[in-house]
Amino acid sequence: MRYLCQPVLLSSQAGKSTIKTADLRGAFMKIHSLAILSLLAIFSLAACERGGDDGSPAAYSSRYQAMPSEPTLLRGATVLTGTGEKLENADVMMQDGKIVAVGQSLEAGDMSVVDVSGLWVTPGVIDVHSHLGVYPSPRVSAHSDGNEATAPNTAEVWAEHSVWPQDPGFVTALAGGVTSLQLLPGSANLFGGRGVTLKNVPGQSVMDMKFPGAPHGLKMACGENPKRVYGSRGVPPSTRMGNVAGYRAAWIAAADYRDKMAAAEKGQGEAPLRDLKLETLAGVLDGEILMHNHCYRADEMAVMFEIANEFDYKISAF
Repeated sequence: MRYLCQPVLLSSQAGKSTIKTADLRGAFMKIHSLAILSLLAIFSLAACERGGDDGSPAAYSSRYQAMPSEPTLLRGATVLTGTGEKLENADVMMQDGKIVAVGQSLEAGDMSVVDVSGLWVTPGVIDVHSHLGVYPSPRVSAHSDGNEATAPNTAEVWAEHSVWPQDPGFVTALAGGVTSLQLLPGSANLFGGRGVTLKNVPGQSVMDMKFPGAPHGLKMACGENPKRVYGSRGVPPSTRMGNVAGYRAAWIAAADYRDKMAAAEKGQGEAPLRDLKLETLAGVLDGEILMHNHCYRADEMAVMFEIANEFDYKISAF
């Protein structure tokens, strides 16, 4: 059995560490130091990794590579596997950037062994709704890039194009156990734009952090945020019913765009000019982009399910 998540160490004894090689404070300092050193290495090697025209990756594709590491065995922890199991006095074996075995009395061979008796090891936390990188620290207007609050529907924007990879919040989150994140636009708009799933690793650009193979998401927001933002400007939506009218009009346009593109591929008519906004919405209708809905009230969620039923798409998360 292979575990794709990274382990997180949690102390079970206040004021005392049972790690033989360093105390917990030292472990967290190592996380910060590793992030800085890895970042410097990425900068120095970036030109070599991009390749030439023939070997270059597709635009906006993941360029994540696991950082070099030596095979390591964590010995004697209380392990939560993430599948409901709690293993006492268990070992966690890591190799080539992955957890390859979990169990008791594993053979270490030539691996480095870290005694973690008295500690807990859990899977890394997956944050499915994060704004790190688009609202980085320190939070000042120059860094505020999470909301393209210029129109109720900005499905054409991508959160990854705002991410600041050097946001100190990434390192803080890693120290707290967050190993992967879905970064989303804010909730000012009915359609806020595409989200992106990242590994919480140092990177020169967001492409170095993108989770390989992860689909895009689409951030939608209902309730008071869109109606407050645009109602205060005297433009729709200013009510929840205005919100819903805006969603439905957008999905109608997206379905028409999708159908015309599909017909053109069959030689039936001319394809419309590429439209980034409609392209994202059509991706949701086709199931290629996962929809993440920000709502405050249960009745709003119920209405969003009705809209999803009307236009035959799925809501992945609230």
